[in-house]
Amino acid sequence: MKKLIAIVAGGYSSEHDVSMRSAAGLLSFINQEQYECLIVDLERNAWNVVVGEDRLPVCKDDFSFVAPDGTRRRFDFAYIIIHGTPGEDGLLQGYFDMLGIPYSTSGVLVESLTFDKFAINNYLRHFPDLFVSENVLVRRGEALPDANEVVKKLGLPCFVKPTNGGSSFGVTKVKTVDALLPAIECAMNEDSDVLIEALMTGTEVTCGAYKRGDEVVTFPITEVVTTQEFFDYDAKYNGKVDEITPARIDPHTAARVSAMTKAIYQHLDCYGIIRVDYILSGAAGQEELHFLEINTVPGMTATSFIPQQIRAAGLPIADVLADIIEGK
Repeated sequence: MKKLIAIVAGGYSSEHDVSMRSAAGLLSFINQEQYECLIVDLERNAWNVVVGEDRLPVCKDDFSFVAPDGTRRRFDFAYIIIHGTPGEDGLLQGYFDMLGIPYSTSGVLVESLTFDKFAINNYLRHFPDLFVSENVLVRRGEALPDANEVVKKLGLPCFVKPTNGGSSFGVTKVKTVDALLPAIECAMNEDSDVLIEALMTGTEVTCGAYKRGDEVVTFPITEVVTTQEFFDYDAKYNGKVDEITPARIDPHTAARVSAMTKAIYQHLDCYGIIRVDYILSGAAGQEELHFLEINTVPGMTATSFIPQQIRAAGLPIADVLADIIEGK
């Protein structure tokens, strides 16, 4: 019998709809002759599996559902494609660990660490040959920082972003002292913790990787060029960006980015597909690698970075996904 795969999507953050688009992409990529796949839409008040035109409730006790024919069905594997909580912060991973259901991402510790931008920045701050920008953390309920002191430390422009979040929701590029506190308030609409980060200038690139057996495989690097102030939601999802794969960077630099991505993957003991974003700063071939962020549940629509990179590598995407499913 085919394995029954839950494509676990939706979630409890502003990224719900983005996640559902990634779920549709995954459903089109996975080999349907090899696996039976159903999308499970997680919302705060309801977990439902989509079976044809029906939305059937999922029993949280064992992550099962009753099919239209009356039989109770249990999933063999969870492919998590929730961007944000609870799929990218370790919560679902802990749930599936307790049920003994294998899943597509890294474990609880890695997911919770990488989801928190302040935590992962400081964890990797002393990683060899990797540069991490200066930052300031602001927590809801604590006194707001003095804007002039922040600017003195980080300079202008600087970025204000939710510590836990994605798709650039709540992110502001701050250009004046007076704009700093409003930007913090905007970010706190998305999360209780806010990161203020010094501006990094240079070429933005992103490199995907996954584990095939005991080997960490990196994909061709993508260069991100946008006419927007930064790679914001509009640029990501409304086509206001050029995504060039492979990136137009020095071959030696490309090799360093790939090696760094592999080293981070191995150091954190990741699983499944991750994507590491960098800013390359300096003369061509001698750039410093500035860490931007790690995405452990990257987008999987037809035009997302990872499918682009897999195609550029000449790999069948269905085979990559099967490696992940069968690897656990």
